[in-house]
Amino acid sequence: MIAVFADVQNIYYTTRQAYGRQFDYRKLWQRISSEGEIISANAYAIHRGDEKQLKFQNALRKIGFTVKLKPFIQRIDGSAKGDWDVGITIDVMEAAKDVDTIVLLSGDGDFDLLLKKIQMDYSVSTEVYGVPALTSDSLAAAAGIFHRIEDDLLL
Repeated sequence: MIAVFADVQNIYYTTRQAYGRQFDYRKLWQRISSEGEIISANAYAIHRGDEKQLKFQNALRKIGFTVKLKPFIQRIDGSAKGDWDVGITIDVMEAAKDVDTIVLLSGDGDFDLLLKKIQMDYSVSTEVYGVPALTSDSLAAAAGIFHRIEDDLLL
């Protein structure tokens, strides 16, 4: 049994920066589901309410993801906030009790401690999908398996 967690903003920006292309969530779903039963899949995104984003979120739902949204916050100084790290962490900790494998799509090194913790406490397998040049070395090292996002997973 497999649980999938997609840090949508991280994957969007890293694939765009590295390749100028978008990630293919449908191909990812096919690949993971061929390895076992996906019992839950969450995609964490920021809600801006634009039409293109809404279509993308609906496409994720059709594939099988539960889309979790946080509002986009524009600060007075012009910076923006929209971080799902704590939400992803809580959901991964809960799911790790009930699955054999946790799959995380992110390059964010903050998740390395999370992967180590769930491996130790729940003996789950961990897999990370990330853009090689933009994934934290500590996250890749903490993953049981690191899958490189390259041409075969891009649109």
